[in-house]
Amino acid sequence: MPDLSPSIRAALRSSTLLALVLGFGLSVAPASDVQAFSAPESFAELAEKISPSVVNITTSTVVAAPADGMPMVPEGSPFQDFFDDFGAPGQRGPQRSEALGSGFVISEDGYIVTNNHVIEGADDIEIEFFSGKKLKAKLVGTDPKTDIALLKVESDTPLPFVSFGNSDLMRVGDWVMAMGNPLGQGFSVSAGIVSARGRELKGAYDDYIQTDAAINRGNSGGPLFNMDGQVVGVNTAILSPNGGSIGIGFSMSSNVVAKVVDQLKQYGETRRGWLGVRIQDVSPEIAESMGLEVAAGALVSDVPDGPAKAAGIKAGDVITRFAGQEVASAGDLTRRVADAPIGEAVPVIVLRGGKTETLQVTLGRREEAEAAAVPASAPAEAGPKEMETMGLTLAPVDDEMRARLGLEPSVQGLMVLGVDQASEAFTKGLAEGDIITEVGQQKVVRLQDLKDRIKEAKDAGRKSILLLVRRGGDPRFVALSIED
Repeated sequence: MPDLSPSIRAALRSSTLLALVLGFGLSVAPASDVQAFSAPESFAELAEKISPSVVNITTSTVVAAPADGMPMVPEGSPFQDFFDDFGAPGQRGPQRSEALGSGFVISEDGYIVTNNHVIEGADDIEIEFFSGKKLKAKLVGTDPKTDIALLKVESDTPLPFVSFGNSDLMRVGDWVMAMGNPLGQGFSVSAGIVSARGRELKGAYDDYIQTDAAINRGNSGGPLFNMDGQVVGVNTAILSPNGGSIGIGFSMSSNVVAKVVDQLKQYGETRRGWLGVRIQDVSPEIAESMGLEVAAGALVSDVPDGPAKAAGIKAGDVITRFAGQEVASAGDLTRRVADAPIGEAVPVIVLRGGKTETLQVTLGRREEAEAAAVPASAPAEAGPKEMETMGLTLAPVDDEMRARLGLEPSVQGLMVLGVDQASEAFTKGLAEGDIITEVGQQKVVRLQDLKDRIKEAKDAGRKSILLLVRRGGDPRFVALSIED
C-alpha cells in the first residue's frame, strides 16, 4: 500500500474509493431506481411569480376592558394629559384589539382563503396586498373543523391569484415554499421540504403536511407552495416549546381545503356526508382477536339510528371499502364519507363473520346529525366482587345498578367493578363503571357467557379476545390477552 498521509487515508476510508485509487477495478452497481434532486439554485423566480397573490390580513374587534381598576395618576400630574388622550391600564370602557395573519387569493374576482382562527370574532377585516393596496373584506363562510375561512374583497381590477395543486402527489423530501406575514413583519418567504405526510392533530378531517419551512405566528392562513407555484397546503399550526419556529410546521392539505372552499363558496357553510356509525381503528390486537389477516379498515363500535342502521350495518362490522375505494383506517373513512354526496346511495363493503357483504347506504348530512347528544352515565359505585379475569373484577348488570346509574331497563352486560392497575386492561383504558356488552362479538349477560366466550377463543387458538365496552353512551372495542 502506498505511503499516504493520515489526511489522505481518512479520505480513502470508503472501500469503493480506495479500490478505484489502487486500480482494483471494483464493480459497483448503480442505484438506478434512486434519484436525488439538488436544491433549486434560487427560489427568486418562483417567489416573484406568486407573491402578488399572497396577502396580509389585519383583523380587529372591540373587547370589553376590565370593569375594575382606575388610572393610578395623581391629579395635576404631568402624565395626566397623556392618559386622558391615550387611556390607562385598567381604564373602563370597550377597547379595540387587533390580530395579524396571512392568506392568499384564489380567483381574480377576490376570493381569499385563510385560517378560521385568524378572523374568528373579528368585526373588521382588512386585506393588504403585496403591492401595498388595501381593501376591506367580508366573511363568506368558515369551517372550524378544518380551521379554514373564505373571505371576499371587491376590486376594480382583476386580482392576481394562485390555484390549488394536488397535495396527494407531495412526497416526503419534496421542496416547498411558505409565504406570509410572520410575527407581523410583512411579506416573507421561507423554504424547506415536506417532512411528513398525513399528520393528524385533533380534528376528524385532519390531513396535515408537516414541513421544516420556517412557519411562525402570523404565517397562519398563508399558502404552502410546490415548485410549480401551486398551493398544496394552508399553513395552520406549529409545534414549538417557545412560540417560535423550530422547524415543525403543519399545513392543511390542499385536497382537504379545496373541497371545503368549494362548499363555502357555494353554500356559505359545509355540507358533509354522514354515515351514522361510531368507528375505531383496527389494531393488530383487535385483528388477531377477530381472525383478520390485516389490521386495516374501520371497526364499527356502535350504530345509532341513521343511514348505516337503515342499510343494515352492525356493530362489529369492519368497513373495508367505501364508494369503491379501500378504507385504511377510521380517519380515512371519516374523510371519505365527508366528501361523499349527500342523499345518494354509495356501496359499502363490510367484513362480518369472516365474509364480505356489500350494502347500499344513502348518506345523510353530518351538520344536521351532530346536534343530538348522548347522555353520559354516572360513575359506578363499589359493588360485590363476582368474578376476576383478565385484570377485571366483573358482575352482571342488575336492577340496582341500572337505578343507581340511570340506565335504561334494556341495558345488559357485565359491569366493571375494579381494574388491576398492573393489568393490560388498565393500560388499555378500562375503568370502573364500564359496561361490557359483547365478548367475542357475542352478547354477554351472565358471567358464564364470558367464560364460554373465553373458552371458545382458546379452543380456536386465539391469544386475545375482543370486548365491546360502553362508557357514558360511547362504545369502543378493546382486545385483551386471554389468561392461561
